[in-house]
Amino acid sequence: MLTQLSIKNFALIDSLQVEFDKGLTIITGETGAGKSILLGGLALILGKRADLSSLKDTTRKCVIEAEFSIKKYKLKNFFETNDIDYDHHTIVRREILPSGKSRAFINDVPVRLGVLNALGDQLIDIHSQHQTLQLTDNQFQFQVIDTLANVTEEVVSYQTLLNAYQKSKKELQKVQEEQADLEKEHDYNMFLLKELEEAKLEGLVLADVEAQYERLNNAEDIKTNLSASEQLLSDEQVGVLHLISELQTTSGKLSDIAPEFQQLSERIKSVYIELDDIYSEVTNLQANAEFDPEMLEQIAGKLQKIFDLQKKHNVLTVEELLSIQNVLAEKAQVSENIDDIIIAKEKELQQLQSQLKTIATTIHKKRIAGIPTLTEQLETMLGTLGMPNARFNIKIAQTDQFHANGMDDLEFLFAANKGGNFNELKKAASGGELSRVMLCIKAILSKYMQLPTIMFDEIDTGVSGEVANKMAKIMQNMGKSMQVFSITHLPQIAAKGKQHFKVYKEDVNEVTTTHLKQLQDDERVREIAQMLSGAKILDSALANAKELLKS
Repeated sequence: MLTQLSIKNFALIDSLQVEFDKGLTIITGETGAGKSILLGGLALILGKRADLSSLKDTTRKCVIEAEFSIKKYKLKNFFETNDIDYDHHTIVRREILPSGKSRAFINDVPVRLGVLNALGDQLIDIHSQHQTLQLTDNQFQFQVIDTLANVTEEVVSYQTLLNAYQKSKKELQKVQEEQADLEKEHDYNMFLLKELEEAKLEGLVLADVEAQYERLNNAEDIKTNLSASEQLLSDEQVGVLHLISELQTTSGKLSDIAPEFQQLSERIKSVYIELDDIYSEVTNLQANAEFDPEMLEQIAGKLQKIFDLQKKHNVLTVEELLSIQNVLAEKAQVSENIDDIIIAKEKELQQLQSQLKTIATTIHKKRIAGIPTLTEQLETMLGTLGMPNARFNIKIAQTDQFHANGMDDLEFLFAANKGGNFNELKKAASGGELSRVMLCIKAILSKYMQLPTIMFDEIDTGVSGEVANKMAKIMQNMGKSMQVFSITHLPQIAAKGKQHFKVYKEDVNEVTTTHLKQLQDDERVREIAQMLSGAKILDSALANAKELLKS
């Protein structure tokens, strides 16, 4: 419910601040007084785009702020989804800067216009003769029927299943496409995989293989150099070991002479032991340094295979080749299992399809059962609004197609006159008749669900007398369970309001400004009397106005 509205520097409004109550609120004023400006300000709060022409003074920013009581609207999920602070008393603010830029806030949290628009749809429904086209929208017609048929929960469950069904269908299609692609690539992929597997790359260190190749390829040089090393170490005359042995004997004699030579003797002994160990290792290496042409050929072939594979797959390391091997192995596995995956997906799709048909049948039966109630209420209510011969023929047929809200096709047919043929609403009803039909539908819906604040903008155009009085009664009854605004030129409707505001213009210093004023009892009497008799208020009009306010 809209509880407060503040408008600053918008169109002909300099500054306006007003509080609203629940029930039926009436807004009146002469043609051109600025009622459309008020609606324009509200439209900005609901997410309509704005421009600099909205500013009364283009040097100052325009600020429109509205406070809503939303405790009954079940909007917490909306606020959480959009990361907005929730409050039972929510404040929506719109600012238009002199630069032309626009900003929107919900509870002081900056939001995009799309978010503001989505929230606005759930807060205020501004209805005029132009909005009666909504009546001809198939989805709106379904919403009306589903509300009376009490099938909203089933429709939500159906939509959840439909999303799962569509997702599963896309997944199946994707797997089937993958299967076709895999079949085309399977033979070639298997050839590549076999090549990589035969190279035995798992655990292979390329540097070790290259070092082994170098040893085998230089075996003769290795043997020659090891032999020379052995000779240098072991020659009986000039070998290093022989000379160190003699040095060790000499140093031993020195250590016997004086203790200070003992350390020198120990060091020479250590050198001899180390050289003797080196000699043993050189001897062993020389014994094992045999030329193996067969092994050399095998290692050379392995290296060449690895280099060829790296070039083929455009990589530089064995690790990258192994990664490619794993991908190919996974594709091979998928190719082998894809038939099973497709069978499982098809089974899942069939189950979802069966569940959808079951719940769609439930929805269909409930809709059929709810149609007579809707038809009876609409025809009865329209009869009181000067359309006694209005008839509805609402047909629902179940199809084999999964629609967004079930498997039904809907025909919402109407005949305004006795003996007239049934036709689509937009073809069978005039603008004024559509307005009355919409009023009746909104009134009926208000009995079954919590509707947002509704604002009827001159919905009473083209009616008068008792019909206007009946329309006023309907809006008054709606106001018992929700907040209703009616912008009207009819005194019969104006008299039924719980509160009454007047829009008027005032010229000060040759500047025209629009104002909104709440009328008190005496002021309401004069306003309604003026609506009855014109600018010159007659005594009879005043008396009539008082009677209307009492009724």
